[in-house]
Amino acid sequence: MQLCTALLLLGLGVGSCQAEFAPPTVNVSLDDDPEVRWNPLIKVFDIDFLKKAAAEVIDSTVPKWVHQAVKPVVMALEKHIPQPYAGEIRGLAAHFGGSLSDVIILNFAYEVSAFCTSIIAQDKKGHLYHGRNLDYPHPILRNLTINVVFLKNGEVAYRGTSFAGYVGLWTGQSPNKFTVSGDQRGSEHWWNWWKNVVSAFIFRRSPVSWLVRETLEKADNFQDAVIRLSKIPIITGVYYIVGGTQAGEGAVITRDRTGPADIWPLDPVNGEWYRVETNFDHWRPPPARDHRREAASKALNATGQEHINMKTLYQVLSLFPVCNGITIYTTVMSAASPEKYHTLIRPKGCKPN
Repeated sequence: MQLCTALLLLGLGVGSCQAEFAPPTVNVSLDDDPEVRWNPLIKVFDIDFLKKAAAEVIDSTVPKWVHQAVKPVVMALEKHIPQPYAGEIRGLAAHFGGSLSDVIILNFAYEVSAFCTSIIAQDKKGHLYHGRNLDYPHPILRNLTINVVFLKNGEVAYRGTSFAGYVGLWTGQSPNKFTVSGDQRGSEHWWNWWKNVVSAFIFRRSPVSWLVRETLEKADNFQDAVIRLSKIPIITGVYYIVGGTQAGEGAVITRDRTGPADIWPLDPVNGEWYRVETNFDHWRPPPARDHRREAASKALNATGQEHINMKTLYQVLSLFPVCNGITIYTTVMSAASPEKYHTLIRPKGCKPN
């Protein structure tokens, strides 16, 4: 789908048309054995391209000598990876020609360097809108981005936006229940990242993106999602941004590894009808070089609560530096209107006007 068509569906108008485009959609049946669930990727991607792209992500994230050094550790960890992820990762390796250690490393490589902006906002009528930009320093990911529809008994269980070869989710929606996005908290160097991976299985902690997917599959409603995303141990700090279907159902959860450091709910009664989360604790000023929070808040205030909707939220997320040179994709969604879930890839990111 070209941008003009996508924008018309969103009601954004043709005047905004540039080079963005919607990613392909892949249907994954949760009723299938985990080792074959991701086979539909073959219909969308060339296997050689997937292998080369995965190698590029790994090489740019994990130094080559580290990659070789950790292979024995990776293979030892494989037996501790829980289902269904172990089966899905094993199936990806078997069907797409990569080594098992490479696919495991690839999946954990995506757990770092996710510099993002997420916004949850409520309009005057109590409708909730959730938008996010996902930023990664790997341009190749623009060619790997996919919308994934997870099916159970032939019905949509949940959906999200991800990357080919990755079993986790940073962006997702459980229809008529809640939406969720994840933003990296602070900065992690590769050595801390690998320490996180090892500790994940020693202490039985979940990767942050696996907890998003697990919550989308199991949580009954917004409140249940917030509880799960707040309390279940994870491998590293993160921000979970959650939106529900009823007025007031919006929150930013600041996570430590073992529990919540802070829960920052919407407070529209007192005029706090939106929350903006980037990659830094909301109660502290961001680094002087990072103006995303300031720019998004200024744009939301200028838009006003009476005018916030899918169109205007997308426009806020399109402003530089909220959208920037490493922005891979933008998603806007609303759990109460699940059919309006839309993701657009930013082929060249965004630049200052």
